[in-house]
Amino acid sequence: MTAATTVEPARTASPRTRRPMAQPWLRACGGLFAVAWGGNEFTPLLVMYRHEGLGSLAVNALLGAYVLGIVPALLIGGPLSDRYGRRPLMLPAPLIAIAGSALLALGPHIPTLLYAGRVLSGIALGLVMAVGTSWVKELSQPPFEDSADDGLGARRASLALTAGFGLGAAVAAALAQFGPAPTALPYVVNIVITLALSTLMLSVPETRPRTLTPGRLRDDLRVPAARHRRFLLVVVPASPWVFGVAASAYAILPTLVAHQLPGYETAFSGLLCFIGLGCGFITQQLAKRVDTPHSSRAVAVALVVTVAGMLLAVWASATLSILATLVAAAALGSAYGLLLVSGLMEAQRIADPDGLAGVVAVFYSLAYVGFFVPVLLAALAGRWTYPQMFTAGAVIALGCLAVVVSSWRRHLPQRLHEPAPAGQTGPLA
Repeated sequence: MTAATTVEPARTASPRTRRPMAQPWLRACGGLFAVAWGGNEFTPLLVMYRHEGLGSLAVNALLGAYVLGIVPALLIGGPLSDRYGRRPLMLPAPLIAIAGSALLALGPHIPTLLYAGRVLSGIALGLVMAVGTSWVKELSQPPFEDSADDGLGARRASLALTAGFGLGAAVAAALAQFGPAPTALPYVVNIVITLALSTLMLSVPETRPRTLTPGRLRDDLRVPAARHRRFLLVVVPASPWVFGVAASAYAILPTLVAHQLPGYETAFSGLLCFIGLGCGFITQQLAKRVDTPHSSRAVAVALVVTVAGMLLAVWASATLSILATLVAAAALGSAYGLLLVSGLMEAQRIADPDGLAGVVAVFYSLAYVGFFVPVLLAALAGRWTYPQMFTAGAVIALGCLAVVVSSWRRHLPQRLHEPAPAGQTGPLA
């Protein structure tokens, strides 16, 4: 990212002024929560759409369409918010999410509408993950809040996203399983929630004043911090596992045991989403205890839990036990929570203020590579069994852990702003 040379003065009231409403960071988190709710409510409904006549390939393609919306929004929205401010990029996100939910509600038997709705849901989520996460971080530090905890904003944002992911999936599954109009009601509920929470964001102050003398846009879209050795050797090996373990917990495991729960497949899928993401919510709050800016300990611990989760998935897929599936989902969800917070905090430490949203966008883009795990395993299922594939996943996670441990105290992000020998700690050429 290019450093700003001239910025427009912020036209907001003093950030320290107390108002009789929720703190700015909490109002911003409401937007993250609502959009995340809409982004993940589709996942436990996969079984329902198969019963509605969509084939397995079409359903997996809908998962991919979601990522096609997320990644461009992440990679473009984040840098643009560094240039134009957080509000202009964040405020439209709930409206895009509402449009996506509306299309999904209207098109249960029209694949084109379903694909369009998923793409719009992905675009909205990509914006809130890149821009909203950066906004919450900045609202959680001086001058908006007196805090010496540099990881507070990352934890708040990740908790809001995870709460939205988990509750959205659980409520959608319950409404689809037991409520009227199962293909529409889950999305209508999300529209109402998003409308209510998005109005609270209108009063959240800008934290990133608009650049008055911007350079070339293509220069803004570059993210030098993403080439920093700390990012490459600590953040990159862990990033795809963030949603790789989450997708394994609530998109793969439910399908393996669904035949044991005839008539309640959707509800069980929602239960696994809730358990996995609920455990992730808890471990995110514990991440501070293991995180340190002086080593890669938090990321290493997250990958250890990832290996354990993969091994438990081997047990669950081999025995097809309901109990084993629940335990594996809990372990994989715990790994997700630790991976998300530890990776996000590492990425945010590496970035300077002019590149914060950009490096967060790259982190989340890499994380969403893991969302293709269900598609990949489904394609390989004719050649290998799921226990074999989960075993391979455990071995790969061990390899990633070895890379992270090998960079335990190397290339620490504080050195970004210090003179360093060429080729040692600075961004790669």
